[in-house]
Amino acid sequence: MTTVEPPLPPEPPNRTDPTIVATLAAVKNTADPYASRERHHNEGHGRRLTAAFEALEAFPMLAESRNRVLRLFETGDPSTADVVAAVEADVALAVTVLRLANRVDGKMRGRVESAVKGVEVLSPRTVHSIASKARTFDFFERTAVWQGVPERFRLHAVATQRAADRIARELGYEARDRLMVTSLLHDIGKLVLVHAYPGYPRQIHAEARTPEERIQTERRELGVDHALVGGVLARRWGLPKSVASVIERHHAEDVDGEAAVVRLADMLAHYTLGASVSPSELLNVSRLVGIAPTELRTVMYDLPLPSAGGRRRQIDPCPMSAREVEVLRRLARGMVYKQIASELGLSTSTVRTHLHNVYGKLGAMDRAQAVLIATERGWI
Repeated sequence: MTTVEPPLPPEPPNRTDPTIVATLAAVKNTADPYASRERHHNEGHGRRLTAAFEALEAFPMLAESRNRVLRLFETGDPSTADVVAAVEADVALAVTVLRLANRVDGKMRGRVESAVKGVEVLSPRTVHSIASKARTFDFFERTAVWQGVPERFRLHAVATQRAADRIARELGYEARDRLMVTSLLHDIGKLVLVHAYPGYPRQIHAEARTPEERIQTERRELGVDHALVGGVLARRWGLPKSVASVIERHHAEDVDGEAAVVRLADMLAHYTLGASVSPSELLNVSRLVGIAPTELRTVMYDLPLPSAGGRRRQIDPCPMSAREVEVLRRLARGMVYKQIASELGLSTSTVRTHLHNVYGKLGAMDRAQAVLIATERGWI
């Protein structure tokens, strides 16, 4: 396996990113009679944002995150699951792992969309090397550059990730590994805006209270919002479109799919951290992702509890085929053979055959044990 070592090469300095200028121009009214002055204004924005992008090359790991990664290797090689969990718990480490993994030549180049795949491509030992050489931030030893930004950012990022994982389990969402990354990094555009505009977020957001109100003030005051800027940054970093588009669209008017899941998780994170959210907007986004009000109340009640994260995901390869997983997942929901067959377009005998194969692969005696084993290992 090819091993990639840090540090990352810096982006070319003193250059206005043309992608940023084009993005800013796209959100402005080009038919305006003052279009020439607007373009000059956009170029000024572009220079600010490009400089902020370059500053984020030095975004630090938390000191405790680094220490935990190093401790994993003190007694030998840790499990892949432990290394993945460490990567998913730190914004800077997750970004570095994904950036490096997406540069490795091979079939996964530009397609690594999760920490699971990132660790697989780079190797756990490379993650150890990244952590050992990383810049770090300590809440008790603040620097003039970052002050308390990394810690505050992490609190909301991890709260959103926790909420997203709870939603994923409620929905039976399959792209759970990618969701752990998109939910962790959904607000990276805010880090850019913090550097680009000294009055961000306090002066820009002013009296805005809910996430929706704040996004509107960003668009009005800056001409862009943190989600759009975050999507551009993710692409600049070489992250896959599947990740960048979720980051970019989680505040879109026509939000759907995984971006809607992240938006709902973002709102629930604000809720659990005691910030204001709009009840009507929370219900609207919940319906978009397929969670009814009764289920939403359960999720909201569970999130502050210690067990809200549920069982730990397992990174072990799943022995079941995709079709067997689909059948077992429906069995776990209480569906009978006839219902499963109808929903999947199969015969009842085929469903029975799939489940017989599942019991053999999992070493289960019956359906209840098969569901329990698959659930505990994170396969359904």
